[in-house]
This record gives sequence, structure tokens and C-alpha cells, in this order.
Amino acid sequence: MPSKDSIIYNKAGSLVQLVSALIAGLLSCQSPKTNTIGSIERIDPALDDLLSRDAKVEIIAEGFDWSEGPLWVEKEKMLLFSDIPPNTIYKWTPGKGKEVYLKPSGYTGQKPRGGEIGSNGLLLNLQGELVLCQHGDRRIAKMNAPVSAPAPDFKTIADNYNGLAFDSPNDAVMRSNGDIYFTDPPYGLENYINDSTKAAPYQGVYRVAANGKVTLLVDSISRPNGIGFFPGEQTLLVANSDSENAVWYAFDLAPNDSLINGRIWYDATEAAKTDKGGPDGFKVDKQGNVYATGPGGVWIFDRNAKLLGKIRIPVQTSNCALADDDKTLYITADMYVLKVSMR
Repeated sequence: MPSKDSIIYNKAGSLVQLVSALIAGLLSCQSPKTNTIGSIERIDPALDDLLSRDAKVEIIAEGFDWSEGPLWVEKEKMLLFSDIPPNTIYKWTPGKGKEVYLKPSGYTGQKPRGGEIGSNGLLLNLQGELVLCQHGDRRIAKMNAPVSAPAPDFKTIADNYNGLAFDSPNDAVMRSNGDIYFTDPPYGLENYINDSTKAAPYQGVYRVAANGKVTLLVDSISRPNGIGFFPGEQTLLVANSDSENAVWYAFDLAPNDSLINGRIWYDATEAAKTDKGGPDGFKVDKQGNVYATGPGGVWIFDRNAKLLGKIRIPVQTSNCALADDDKTLYITADMYVLKVSMR
């Protein structure tokens, strides 16, 4: 028969084990495992100034048809992004994860139609209002509701050039004077390049001025897609998502705001032959570094087109957004939304 002391010791030991187990359980609940994907390929030592050696690609949301157009809204501490086929914008916040933000987002017509109908690129105008590239409605539009209280009520900013309807505005950037520069490939048309409703015989890069005037800037790029300015707004970068000519073009702004000195900034055509995806959406940080979705993931360049490295992702990437004073990179990639913490 065990002694009284041994019984007390065993009970105490069991209590310690129970408390330890409870603490471990609580800690595991508070610190869920982070799911990661892909890897980081370092090509130039300068990448270390942007990404630490232990940087990870975190999956923060998933289950989408085709995620696109990420936009970080600093005032609301939320990420907005389009899921194009289901005509929906989602928001993501650190506390609540993903939630439906706006539906419909890109097509408000009553007649059912196929194709990529939802919104794509998103941005905030100088007044802090949400501006959308709407595939289905074939226009650049503004949401007539506060960003904090969304509603599917839109005002057209531009939907044609010289009477020719746009194909499907894809991505956009706002200059500090309020002008919107945007690309117009055929991806949102129901029958793509051969759609009977396609009005213009080219794919355009346009500017819509603050007064509403639309100007055709470039009509020679086969699939204009991502678009953005370098710091100083004197050079415009445009991605061409054509697998046979997978390049980024640079243009200088003339005094009359036309584009001049068009040139290939970087050519990724060889990589597009073997890796998924092509030049798509991108963002430029305050130092002029470019984070560009392309074949195989996100390509990271300095402002002189020197390739510093790649964020390798096994699914096709579409766009990215910078947040937290360029310390966080959000990436939309097929069914995922990803996050990379940077320096």
C-alpha cells in the first residue's frame, strides 16, 4: 500500500502535468501555425536590403477563383482585392481575415453574361474614394459610398475613347495631379480578342484627366496590363502580358503629358516559355524598386531594371500591393492572397 506522502506527491505531479498541458493548449490556440508557400530566390546581394534571409511567403487567405487588384487602405487598416469571376471584392484584416466587401463589383447589368466580369485594379483617388477598373461594365468608375461603408453604387469616370467603348479596363495608377492612367486589354470580353462587341482595333493605354477628358497614349502594346510611375512621375512603366513578348515597357512623360521615348525596360520572354504567368500587375516603392508579378512569381528589380531576386510562387501571380511604409508586400496569386514581411 503506498504511503500518504507518495499519494500526495503523485497527485501534485498529476496537477503539474495537467496545468502544463492546459498552458500548452492555450499557447497553441493563440499562436496558430502559419501556412507558407513558395520560396525566395536571391540573385543580387542588394536584395538583402529589401528582404531578410528568413523572410517567408505567408498564405493569409485562400479559396478564390482569380484574385487580383490588391489595394491597402491605410486609414481602415484593410486590404481590398478583386475576385474577378464571381464579381466580388473582398477585404482582409488581421483580426477577421477575409470578408465580402462589395458585390457586384465590376458588372452591374441585368443580362447574364460570361467572361471575366468583376472588378480588377483598385485605387484611391485624391479624395480617398474607391476607383475601380470594371471589366463587365467596361469602364473606370468611382464608388458612390465611403470606403468604410461600401455600396454597389457607381459613377462612370470614363467608358470610351472618341465613341469607341473600352474593352475591359484592367489596371490603373493615379498621378498626383488627379489624372488616371490605365490599361485596356481584352481579358474581360466574353469572347476575348474576337468578341463581336470589341470596338477598337488595338489595345490601348489611356489617360483620363481630372476634367474627364480621355487621351489615347499608346496603341502598339499587344496586351497592356500592369501600370505604374517611378518616383517623380516622369517615367511610366507598363507590363505586357503577352507570352510571346513578355516585357515591361518604359515611357517618359513629355511636357504636354504625352508619352515619349518608349523602350523595353526588361524582357522576360524566355522565362515565360517555361514558368507560369507573364508580366502583370506591379508596384513601385519609394526608392524606385519594382515588385512585378511575372513568369514564376514576383520579380524584384531596382529602378535601373537590375534583377535583384524573385519570390517564387508555384501558382500564377497577378498583382501586388505595398503597405506599412513599404515594409509589407501583399500578393494576389490565383486562389491565394499572400503576405511577405520586408525590411
